[in-house]
Amino acid sequence: MITTFEQIYEQLRSKNKKRLIAAWAVDDHTITAVHKAVRMGIVEATLVGDADMIKKVCEAEHLDDSAFTVIDNKDELKSIAQAVLMVRQGMGDILMKGLCSTDKYMRGILNKEAGLLPPKAVLSHVSVLQNPMYKKLIILGDMAVIPAPDLAQKIAITKYLVNTAKALEIPKPKVAFIAATEQMLPAMQACVDAAILSKMCDRGQIPGCVGDGPLALDVAIDEESVKIKKMTSPVAGDADCLLFPAIEPANVFYKANSKLCPDVKQAAIVAGAMAPCVLSSRADSIDTKLNSIALAALTAK
Repeated sequence: MITTFEQIYEQLRSKNKKRLIAAWAVDDHTITAVHKAVRMGIVEATLVGDADMIKKVCEAEHLDDSAFTVIDNKDELKSIAQAVLMVRQGMGDILMKGLCSTDKYMRGILNKEAGLLPPKAVLSHVSVLQNPMYKKLIILGDMAVIPAPDLAQKIAITKYLVNTAKALEIPKPKVAFIAATEQMLPAMQACVDAAILSKMCDRGQIPGCVGDGPLALDVAIDEESVKIKKMTSPVAGDADCLLFPAIEPANVFYKANSKLCPDVKQAAIVAGAMAPCVLSSRADSIDTKLNSIALAALTAK
């Protein structure tokens, strides 16, 4: 069972390198993170974007630009399309977002003719957190792609969380279906969906995991809260995966961790596409982008 990002790096060093294609990779955070990943021996990389801007960043940050291939494309949207097409054509195993906005990046992935969306697939955002206050990695979704997932989308998100947990060598991941309360309140849709999802896990309709919900966040990850509330649950206090009921609580949870919790490490990818797609915020740190590259490399086929 992998419990830290350093263990992910150790795992990747013993495997064949994955090929990363970075779209509109013209900013210092993206270029530095990719450079570190290449030097660590976990990926081979191609940067698609304005070669002059890339060269200036490399000079300013004292980076050796021979560490990666640079494809000169001075148009932001065209560089995204080119990077996506390269992955679609098998020239890369991982797509990464550079300085472009999330909506432009996602439009490239979702392009029906040249994108990375398989037929009838659901794309979802999967994040992994390493918080020193918790005993293991936390896998969560969806904080950036699906605003208000319905039950079918929650099933798909859960499967992506479980698949990510399996890549982290968690044999039977524990999934908490988060709501505002652990009480079963029929008037609250998050509780109703959580109860259905839990039963689907029990009956193997969502295979390979143990699921329970509704669970409030405190009882999902805090053993003392479980004892105080006298809960009996195979997941409570020991969750590996958190499925949030909507984008707002997931986004707030992720960003509260990043801005208010010292020493937190994070990663974020889009799951469900033809290849893992690194999707971290333009404001995310170099380390977060590097961790995201590592997570994508670990989950790539």
